[in-house]
Amino acid sequence: MAEYIRKMGERTMGLDLGDKNSHYCVLDREGEEIETGRVATRAGALEEKFRSMGPTRVVMETGTHSPWVSRLAEGCGHEVIVANARKVQLISQNRKKRDKVDAELLARLGRSEPELLYRVRHRGEEAQRGLVLLKSREALVKARTELITHLRGAVKSLGSRLEPCSPECFHRRMVGKLPRGLAGLEGWMLEMIGKLTEQIQQLDRAVERLGEEKYPETELLRQVKGVGPLTSLAYVLVLEDTERFERARAVGSYLGLCPALDESGEQSPQLRISKEGDQMLRRLLVSCAQYILGPKGQDSDLRRWGKKLEGRGGKHAKKRAVVAVARKLAVLLYVLWSRGEVYEPLRGSWMKSLEAAPAGTV
Repeated sequence: MAEYIRKMGERTMGLDLGDKNSHYCVLDREGEEIETGRVATRAGALEEKFRSMGPTRVVMETGTHSPWVSRLAEGCGHEVIVANARKVQLISQNRKKRDKVDAELLARLGRSEPELLYRVRHRGEEAQRGLVLLKSREALVKARTELITHLRGAVKSLGSRLEPCSPECFHRRMVGKLPRGLAGLEGWMLEMIGKLTEQIQQLDRAVERLGEEKYPETELLRQVKGVGPLTSLAYVLVLEDTERFERARAVGSYLGLCPALDESGEQSPQLRISKEGDQMLRRLLVSCAQYILGPKGQDSDLRRWGKKLEGRGGKHAKKRAVVAVARKLAVLLYVLWSRGEVYEPLRGSWMKSLEAAPAGTV
């Protein structure tokens, strides 16, 4: 086994993944080019290529194909490094960017300085399938929102206005209420919105079943009022492992809910949140934070803390309070999940100790 690992360091492959074809460059221990070429971005072709090679370090960037290609390469016995494409500016900002050049740069960075690639760990295939379900629902919700917004705007352009109502009942409430100039649109537009609503409701039920059957730990997260089946399942699927972070507070940074840094000399300007990590989960956590701070939110330490931030005044105090509560909520959910304990909304001074302690300790 030790000999196998030693041999793995003797060759490095840079793999620039494309939608139809992928270019590769293989270097030896001294950095000399052994082989370059192109392979179809299909499971059969890539597996054949990986199995024809000896133990190799395979380097690729994050992208649409990187999850399944990285699993395939690992299954063939290779060490895999998936580079964060947003961090490797040597490639993304190269003025002579070409697939062959990108493959060589990946190979050289992976051979000599793998730390510069900001290694990414892809989640497992089962978690990936669950996220496809959640993001399919998100796409339907976005499509429904765009249709409703378009219809409201069209009505306004004719001097009328549609009454406010929830998206779920829009297709029923608006029957017979469109202006005469848009009467021809009423049938198929409202029918389409109704069909989207029906499909979204079916996916909601599928999400709830998936959480109950395969991810019972979501019940721990749903103890917090305002966190439902969708957010709890997304949280578990995105983070995947309770031992992923040494300290619970790292979750906020991982999900892009902490301010970005741009220190230079004595200057340290206040920046917006970094918005790194999974966009869907970050948006869901912000939505939960809005509920917690809203009129129906449960009295809790988290709500009281957020209300204090709101009370500090300022132009953007409320928005900052929502983001801050979303970050604290992300930490709280991680601690509940890792410890498996009962949630106590009013626990006194737990807020300060929560972020300072490792995830599995008090």
